[in-house]
Amino acid sequence: MRSCPLLLGAAPRPPPAALRLLLRRRMASSEPARAFQLRLNPLTGDSEWLVVDDAEPEAPAPPTQHKQLLAATSYLDMLNDAARNRSYRRAIDATVTGPTSRVLDIGAGTGLLSMMAARALAAAGGEGRGSVSACEAYLPMGKLTRRVLRANGMENKVKVFHKRSDELRVGVELDSRADTLVSEILDSELLGEGLIPTLQHAHDELLVKNPKSVPYRATTYGVLVESTFLWKMHDLHSNEANAEDGVFLTPGGMENILSVKLQQHAMQCDAIADEIRLLSEPFKVFEFDFWKRPDSHRETKIDIKATADGHAHAIISWWVLQLDSAGSVFYSTAPKWVRQLSGVDFSQCANGMKDWCDHWKQCVWFIQGTGAPAKKDQNLSLRASHDQTSISYQLNMNDEISSRSPKGGHLTLLPERVGLYGDKDWRSALISVVGNAMSERSSPTCIVADDSVFLALIVSSLLPSSKVITMFPGLRDKGLNYLQAVANANNLSMDRIKVIGRKASSLTMNDLQNEKVNLIVGEPFYHGSEGLLPWQNLRFWNERTLLDPLLSENAFTVPCKGILRFCAMSLPDLWRSRCSLRDVESFDHSVVNDTFGACGDLPGEQQGPCLPYYVWQCGYTKKLSKVYSLMDFNFSEPIHSCFGKTKIEFAYDGICHGFAVWIDWVLDEKSPTVISTGPESRYWKQGVQLLSRPVQVNPSNSVMHVEVGESSSGVSCSVKLSHSL
Repeated sequence: MRSCPLLLGAAPRPPPAALRLLLRRRMASSEPARAFQLRLNPLTGDSEWLVVDDAEPEAPAPPTQHKQLLAATSYLDMLNDAARNRSYRRAIDATVTGPTSRVLDIGAGTGLLSMMAARALAAAGGEGRGSVSACEAYLPMGKLTRRVLRANGMENKVKVFHKRSDELRVGVELDSRADTLVSEILDSELLGEGLIPTLQHAHDELLVKNPKSVPYRATTYGVLVESTFLWKMHDLHSNEANAEDGVFLTPGGMENILSVKLQQHAMQCDAIADEIRLLSEPFKVFEFDFWKRPDSHRETKIDIKATADGHAHAIISWWVLQLDSAGSVFYSTAPKWVRQLSGVDFSQCANGMKDWCDHWKQCVWFIQGTGAPAKKDQNLSLRASHDQTSISYQLNMNDEISSRSPKGGHLTLLPERVGLYGDKDWRSALISVVGNAMSERSSPTCIVADDSVFLALIVSSLLPSSKVITMFPGLRDKGLNYLQAVANANNLSMDRIKVIGRKASSLTMNDLQNEKVNLIVGEPFYHGSEGLLPWQNLRFWNERTLLDPLLSENAFTVPCKGILRFCAMSLPDLWRSRCSLRDVESFDHSVVNDTFGACGDLPGEQQGPCLPYYVWQCGYTKKLSKVYSLMDFNFSEPIHSCFGKTKIEFAYDGICHGFAVWIDWVLDEKSPTVISTGPESRYWKQGVQLLSRPVQVNPSNSVMHVEVGESSSGVSCSVKLSHSL
């Protein structure tokens, strides 16, 4: 008999790739480094700065809030990527061969590459002659770097600087220019973590001419695909025309006024292999040599021969690393269904066909509008360009569309939100419930409590006599400009719509012209919070509570209730990527397990936090139980503590790795219309809580008892769940 606490809390966002929200302060050389990390409170929408300093480098572990930040990053998954680690170790051993090598590691993380370099240097007889320097700008991570170095007896073999590489100076931090660069500053697109400006500065200020480097080169590839699923995630105009409900988020002549941002979107494309038709062979796009200074901007024209008739909806891209100069060590992020890589033997590429990983995915570039028709053997012309942080494409006839300047009021949303806004069933459910609620009121005053431009249009168009207050706490002026731009197409009078653009706590009766609110609606959706845990949209309940003094006695709330649901699942790929670390290429990493929120083979029943994932993209998945309801959140009442418990009976044999947890939104209890955000839907992330150890279960004798407690003080929201077998 055992029980394990599973904390489903308000985990903050991971630090952004280029640490754009990290401010640094250093008053004098004797003063410790200090950083300020911005963290969002999802229940209130408030932001707060967390202070991190280096005053206590010997502290055994970072504070809890910084543990949460680090657990939400991809460090743990990256360190569990054995193919990646092995490739770097082989390349570093082949590159750091001189006894006087001066190695610079940019973006050191846990210091793994630095320790590999120090070990290779020692093997070459370079103890006391060569050097290894490492910089890690994110201070909580830098402090962890020092702990890992101490655990491996390498604190005196690697110099660590809590600075960005462009803050390092030769003659100050560095004794001389480095002759060898090791780095891993790559995202799924390759360039998004600032690879180009980082390399430019390093070559200008920190490296000798023609240095050695690991990696040696990166090459990006792409392929044209047809996919109805991908088309639905960007062509809102066509999909809402098919909905035929009279609400126009993208009216005729304004097809691009609400769109997916023109950028590459990271996605696990193996998960949609059955929904993709390849329309071309893989083609090479750009090469980036780490051993020389890269250009800020380049453009290339690629001639592509279509391999089948179809409609090109997207370009799926990936990259291949050549880690050593001899061309014997490769690593690929290609999807499994790609069988050849122009000029590269696929069998050479580590991680190309076998292991699932979450830290690097493929990228999707959506071809604008309805896409581009293609005929077999037709020659298509693709223009690719890159700037310092991204790669973009323009294909044939779509050049004109892709380069067209957006009209005033242009709004960009994530692909999942665009796909949802074009979903006929979702639109129909909201229109029906809101329409019924408004039909019972002759001249309702309505508040759209979140960032839903769809609901703002619905409420404003269904009843001409309605008065609509739109909060738009995240969109603000962008939401107002958008509504103004599409008002005429939806027969709206903007004099009935008031955009507040601030929080519910600041709304007064003066804003409502002293009229009580009798309808409050939300999807719920808060712009900028899409990457958070699903129940953190309980911000809607908090804001409904703050608005309570302004509501009439018979005020109608949509949704009227939220139901916390979960099911037990087999998630072997995700569990493997989050499991605890011991030796990583013979370096002890056990000290990072607690900080990174690892699971498996840990002291006691220690477990990591619940984290947000698109479960459908988590490699192999299998439901092991039916869906259970844990607790209800009644939005007609002020926000309050809730508790629930249930017993899980397993429906299938398998190994249980954890739970998927989500909220279903009940729109109207009278006619129970429910919008589920569970694993069956691809538009929302679910919370995933992994067990400390996987459990073999079967329907005949496996039962879990689950207790859940939720509390709210108005500033935080968490759910605690425990189980026993």
